[in-house]
Parts: sequence; structure tokens; C-alpha cells
Amino acid sequence: MRERSRPRGRREAGDSGRSAGGAASPRRERRGAPAPAAGGSRRLAMEEGAADLRQRKKQNCTESDKMAPEERNKENSKLGRSPKYMLIQRFAKLFFGCLAAVTSGMMYAVYLSTYHERKFWFSSRQELEREITFQGDSAIYYSFYKELLKAPSFERGVYELTHNNKTISLKTINAVQQMTLYPELIASVLYQASGSEEVIEPVYFYIGIVFGLQGIYVTALFVTSWVMSGTWLAGMLTVAWFIINRTDTTRIDYSIPSRENWALPYFACQVAALTGYLKKNLNCSAEFCYLLVSASTYTFMMMWEYSHYLLFVQAVSLFLLDSFALAQTEKVHEVYKIYLFSLFLGYLLQFENSVLLVSPLLSLVAALMLSKCLQMNMKKGTLMSRLLKIMYIYLVLTVTVTLNLLLKMFLPHKENEHLLKFIEVKLGLNTTKNFTMNWLLCQESLQAPSQDFFLRLTQSSLLPFYILVLIICLFSVTQVIFRRICGEPLKETVKLEDGRIGERPEIVYHVIHTILLGCLAMCLEGMKYLWTPYVCMLAAFGVCSPELWMTLFKWLRLKAVHPILLALILSMAVPTIIGFSLWKEFFPRIMTELSELQEFYDPDTVELMTWIKRQAPVAAVFAGSPQLMGVIKLCTGWMVSSLPLYNDDDLLKRNENIYQIYSKRSAEDIYKILTSYKANFLVIEDSICNEVGPVRGCRVKDLLDIANGHVVCEEGDSYAYSKYGRFCHEIKMNYSPYVNYFTRVYWNRSYFVYRINTVISFQS
Repeated sequence: MRERSRPRGRREAGDSGRSAGGAASPRRERRGAPAPAAGGSRRLAMEEGAADLRQRKKQNCTESDKMAPEERNKENSKLGRSPKYMLIQRFAKLFFGCLAAVTSGMMYAVYLSTYHERKFWFSSRQELEREITFQGDSAIYYSFYKELLKAPSFERGVYELTHNNKTISLKTINAVQQMTLYPELIASVLYQASGSEEVIEPVYFYIGIVFGLQGIYVTALFVTSWVMSGTWLAGMLTVAWFIINRTDTTRIDYSIPSRENWALPYFACQVAALTGYLKKNLNCSAEFCYLLVSASTYTFMMMWEYSHYLLFVQAVSLFLLDSFALAQTEKVHEVYKIYLFSLFLGYLLQFENSVLLVSPLLSLVAALMLSKCLQMNMKKGTLMSRLLKIMYIYLVLTVTVTLNLLLKMFLPHKENEHLLKFIEVKLGLNTTKNFTMNWLLCQESLQAPSQDFFLRLTQSSLLPFYILVLIICLFSVTQVIFRRICGEPLKETVKLEDGRIGERPEIVYHVIHTILLGCLAMCLEGMKYLWTPYVCMLAAFGVCSPELWMTLFKWLRLKAVHPILLALILSMAVPTIIGFSLWKEFFPRIMTELSELQEFYDPDTVELMTWIKRQAPVAAVFAGSPQLMGVIKLCTGWMVSSLPLYNDDDLLKRNENIYQIYSKRSAEDIYKILTSYKANFLVIEDSICNEVGPVRGCRVKDLLDIANGHVVCEEGDSYAYSKYGRFCHEIKMNYSPYVNYFTRVYWNRSYFVYRINTVISFQS
């Protein structure tokens, strides 16, 4: 003990000696110096000591930082996990997840192709019979694809489409702008540039691209659910629910070339990238996600004329997310800049489409950018900031509406006014006898969803789990918003044991987004194709996420079982049980669909198209229902007087006028209407003339009688009354004056074709 204490004493003596020696001269100087100088020297000494202390702390921090990786490596080695092992584990998880995502998309595309072949027997059909399977607006889109391939050059084909006067009589249209034909332009370029003329027929190439995009759609939903939950098991469950509920998740079975089938895959990619971009602690992939969001947003806007409305719903979701400070403001405003860039670039490349300038998306984003300074003052935590937070939403909405009205007032535009009128009538704010409005209201896709829709979602167990996940996430988000209003900051990293799934910005975004889309789907059944895929994704994420189960257990305050262990077990067990039950119940049905040989054959339509191609003059113009006119344009190439398009007021008026052939109007009135559009032949469909619809009042002839004032109401019942008989019935009788204006030239069981006489002969 003595030997050990001696050095300590020497050290203390040495230290005291050093301190005494070092302090001797200052003390002598202080005695002779004035008082202020002594105080200044003390301050200098204190500042030097503080500087030394900061320098030591920096050295200690740098040393601890240098030692941190070594300590982590030691901990990993103690746990049996070396850095190389962790890297291999992450790589294996990423590899197998990506493999599962790509495989799911490819299998779904193959499934669609096989089902389409079994349904229509495409490989054993002639070209005319294949083209008849494209109905309504689908026929129009594919007909322009054919014209591009027949053109001598791509440039010439594009010019003919932008100055098209061979489709609708007495009308020159820019088909690329008016019908959003960018998918057909891309498909024709790929078909010719890839040298596929000698390998595959044009129709197979066209539908193959659409089926491939549907595979990308499924892959994007897989990735979104995977990013949110952290396990690709959620992606597999998302794909399973998507395929099982295919009748409610996609319209690919009914209309392959429709614009949403081309556009929604890009929107799904945008949502997947946006999910990763909003996610915290994802700095390594943030730039890639940002670029993918930019590219997919612009592509989505170019593929579908109504895309800016769906992006408006997404922008509202981001606005609410940012209003309560649940996401990084910089990231949200970067997405707003992407919207602005896509809108203005789309405006230029869509032949200065003024609809994009008066869109609600542009007004909302402009209002949000103007309110950016106010929002930054809101997030300081003062009482004034809380008051501003309450007024912020009201202010932005007011500026948005005002700006949109000003833009519509000063900018010339051709926005779809019939959509605004339709919304007024749909909400009960107005009534109308207009044929077009009432016809749209009678369409199944524009009515409220039926009970069968909810029953199908319940039978596949999708709806119950979605409601469960939505309730848990919504309550957690509400708690987080309340904490934010009270001034409590968000955690930088949310751990599993915290049980706060509502603090993850990507989860909050998807909760708001699905609620908004769900509200639209409850009003219009056609909106279910936008909502149901994200229902599949959110429900699969929830049941596979340990954080969601941990949030639930935090509320229940479980003590008997360790909540973290139980959450991990349930996040694996519940989706496994769901997957096995779905496999047992629905897999045999899917295999039965693929094994059954269905037959789609319409001999009457084939005979009509064959007669037109053989007997009708090349310069002839046909008149009839818009749906049939689309098929005639595709199969024969002849000019028509109307098309099944509902984004142009002039075409809507044409359709209403030509539909008068099924009303109670005189032969002279019908003759004047048809000759005003230079029509040479009239095609009457027996299915419309003798229609027996399930809902009285929604048949074409009923709507025409209402619009023409030919309906008399007596004692609660309505009767159609006119001094003329129904034209489509009377013309078949072959008596005057109908035979004076029209001459029957062809008929079969379904169609009656009449030549419109240029020289009227009044014979008794």
C-alpha cells in the first residue's frame, strides 16, 4: 500500500507544484494591477478553460464515433451476427421479395392472357371476328391503332390523326388530344421499331402490352404493401385478394383498350414510389423514389384525360398530411412541384390543353404554394400557430375555389360542363329532362354500388380485415394529431414497442387516401376500380404488420403475454391462415375459369360488317347508335355520324339527335336530322327498339320520350303519348311516308339497314 501511495503523492505534489508555479506570476501581476484588469483576466481564463473543455468533448465525441462501429461489431459478434451476415440477410430478403413481386406480376399477366383466349377463342378467329370483341369506345381506340400501322410513315400517321376528317362526318378533330391516343402512339412505335411485324399480329401485340401493364399494376401494389409492412408476405396477400376480387378491382375483362387500363398501372407505380419517398429513414432511396414519382406522375397524366382529378384527390391527402405536421414539409412541397411540372408539360405536349390549366389540381397546388409561408409560421408551437392551424385548411380551400373560378373566367377552355351538370343532378341539387344527363344517370357505373359488391368483398374476407385495419390506423392517427396540436413532437424513429403506427407518414397518407377514394366509391360504382385495389393493399399491410398489432395491444394493455412476441406471431400467423383459406376456397374456381371454354360469337354483327365492306360505297356515311358506330368504324373503316365518346359537347348533342330514330318522331323529322349530318345509311338495332330493360324509365326509348315531352302522368303512372308512332317500329312496315325517305337494303335478326334517299319520291 505504501509503494502504491507514493507515486500518487508524487503526482499530487507535482500537480500542485505545477499549478502553484503556473499561477505564481499571474498572482503577482494581479496585486499591482487595477481591479478591472483583474476581472478581465479572469474572464479570459474562463473562456480559455471553456474552449479547452469543448475541444476535449469534440475529441471524446470523435473517439466515441470511431469506436461506435467497433462496439456494434462486437455486439453483433456476441449475438452471432457479423456485418457480413447482416448484409447477406438483407440482400436475400430483398432478392426473394423482388423475385416474388415480379413473378406475381408475370403470373397475373399470363392469367389474363389465358382467360382472354378461353373467353373469346382469339387464336381460332378471323380478324373481323376478333375486332368485333372490341365494343363501344374500345373499338374507337383500336381503330386508330390500326390506322397508325397502315400509314406510310409514323409522322404521316400522327398528322392524319391530329387533322382527322375521315372518322366523323362534317367534323375535323384532333383525335390525339380529344381521345388521348398517346397509348396507341406508343404501341405503334414499339410494334414497328421492334420488328414485330413478322413475329406477332398487331392485335396480339396491342393486348399483350395492356396485359403486361396489368402485371406491372399488380407488382406495384405488391411493392407498396411490402414497403409499408416490411415483409413481402403482405405483397403476396395483396395479389391474392386483387385476383380473387378481379371483377371489382379492374375493368380489363370488359374493355381492354380503355384509358384507365393504360393509366392506372403508372399511378400504382407513382403511389409505390411516393410511399417510399414519404417513409422516414430512407435516405439512400429517396432520390430514386423522387425520380420515379416524377416520371410516373407525368406518364399517368398523359395516358388518361381524367388523371388530374385523381391526382387532385391525392394532393388533398398530402395537404391534410402536411397540415397536421405529420410529414416533412419539404418532401410534400417537392411533390407539389412535381404536380406543377407535370401539368405545364402536359399542357404543352397535349396541344395546349386548357383543361389542365383550369383543373382543380392546379388551383389547389397554387394555393398551397402561396400559403407555404403561413404554414411555416404555424409550426412554431405558439398559441397563434395553433389558431392558424385551425384556419389554415379553410384558407387554402377558399383560395383554391377563388383561384379556380378566376382561371375559368379569364382562360378560354372546353372543360366538360356536362360533368358539372351531372354532379348537380346526382346530388339532387337540380332536376333535368335532358336525354344525355338521364342516360348517364342510368348507367350502372354511375350509380351507387349494389349490395352484391359488398357481399363479394366480405366473402373473400377482404372487407372485414380492411375495416379492422382502417379503424386501428384511424384511431392511432387521431391520437397523433391530438398530440401534435398539444405541441408534442414526433419521434425521429418509431420502434416496434412504441405501438404508434399513426406516426408513420406513409401510413397516414394511405389512410386518408383510401378514405377519400372510398367516399367516391360509395357514390359511384365505377369508382370502385380505383378504391378496391388499395383496399387490398391496406388490408394486407395491416394484418402482416407487427406495428399494427402492437398498437392494438398497447391500447388493450396486455400483461399475460409479452405484446411484442404476440405481435410478431400474429403478423405471421394471421396472413398465413388467410392465405390457406383463400387458396382452398378460390383457387379451384380460378382453375375452373381457365379450363372452361366460353364462346363469344355474334353472327349477325359479322354478317352486317361483311355486307358493309362488300356492298356499301367507300364514301358512305353510316348513322346509328354510337356503340355500333364504333364497331363499324373499326371493322370497315367507313365514316360514321357519331361516336361513343362523352368528353365533347358537340358529340353528345349528335348522339342525342341520332338516337331520335328510337323516339316517336315523324319520318320527316328523322330525315332532316340524318341529312344534316350527311348520312347515307341508317342502321336500326332491334335490341334497342324492342328493349325490355329491368328498370323502366332507363331504356333509351323511355329517356327519349321524357326528353321530347311525350310522357303523360296520370294517377301516379306515366304513359308515352305522341301523334306519331315509334320510328324504329313504323319504318319496318314499309308504308308511306317512310318508304319515301328510306329504302331498306339489308336486314337480319338483329339489324335493319336503310338507305337514305337523296331524291324523295312521294308515292301512294
